[in-house]
Amino acid sequence: MEAASTAAPAAAPQHIRALELANRVRLARAALKREVQAGNVPAQEVVRTCPWEAETMSVSELLRAQSRWGRTRTRKFLNPLALNENRQLGRLTMRQREALAGALDAKQQSRRHN
Repeated sequence: MEAASTAAPAAAPQHIRALELANRVRLARAALKREVQAGNVPAQEVVRTCPWEAETMSVSELLRAQSRWGRTRTRKFLNPLALNENRQLGRLTMRQREALAGALDAKQQSRRHN
């Protein structure tokens, strides 16, 4: 009986720490997405550097954080790259990361010339 009562307090702090971590990641991710939306941080930089707050973010979540990027534009953009839109940024290979960042660079260059 004593073992059950001593185990309960140890589980509560771990649960609270997990909630605090999830909240910290959520807030940091929201701040990163605001920076991408404002144009202060290019999406290709996030893809190349993959900061801790973006590791579990999906590719489509990052792309849709950009101004004027919705689900349709994101899917059309990812289709030739053969990347799954639900793939987490932290799980991309270096080749996939460079292909995505290069395509974003090319898209940005074409916008500048138009």
